[in-house]
Amino acid sequence: MAKKHGEIHFGLALPEAARDKLRKAGIFVQTTVTVEHQQLGHRYVVRGVESGGAVEGFGHYVTFAGEDGSRLPWLCRVESLAVNGPHAVVVAPVLLRAEMLRAGGTYELLITGHRPGPAANGKRPALAGELLFRGRHGHLARGKSGLPTFFTRGGEPLEVAERFSRVVASLVTATTCSPCDHSHYVAPPEEIVPEGRDSAPEGHCRSPAAQHVEEKPLMEETDECAQ
Repeated sequence: MAKKHGEIHFGLALPEAARDKLRKAGIFVQTTVTVEHQQLGHRYVVRGVESGGAVEGFGHYVTFAGEDGSRLPWLCRVESLAVNGPHAVVVAPVLLRAEMLRAGGTYELLITGHRPGPAANGKRPALAGELLFRGRHGHLARGKSGLPTFFTRGGEPLEVAERFSRVVASLVTATTCSPCDHSHYVAPPEEIVPEGRDSAPEGHCRSPAAQHVEEKPLMEETDECAQ
């Protein structure tokens, strides 16, 4: 129960050896989400940073989506001298966080939902979170979906919900993007189109597992914001 609670709030519970290997490879993933206050909007929102990338053999990435799995516009792009680190900042009243670790052909997947909790006595509300999907030791499906296949401890198929399929497909691509210097799911506001005509995640890379996703280069942005 403690491990489940920890993953909801802090992301995948990785062994220290795995974290050390990611650090030495220069892959930085910021899984923490925070509650922030918008003074002009008179409301609280949730803030996250899409980040990560890959090297030969493994990759780690986190991105964010709307409650229904739809793409969100970024607040600003994060450009860095390094790669495989932060790519874009996103804020929204509700955030879906999707995190994937790839080791060779094995995938770990965590999807959680986050929103501001109830406000009390004028204090900043706590962050409320819920576990939406946890897949362990998955391998790429041979079907058209191009998504990892996961199983329960009893050996039964554990399918990724359809509303999560696009964001998970973007993670499959992101965890093979080496080196990664761009966002894979959140995008410039002008590239987010009405529901039903949503364009595919952008980026210059393509993995065999995500060839069903049409891609084009990201537009350059000059906005900056704190990480």
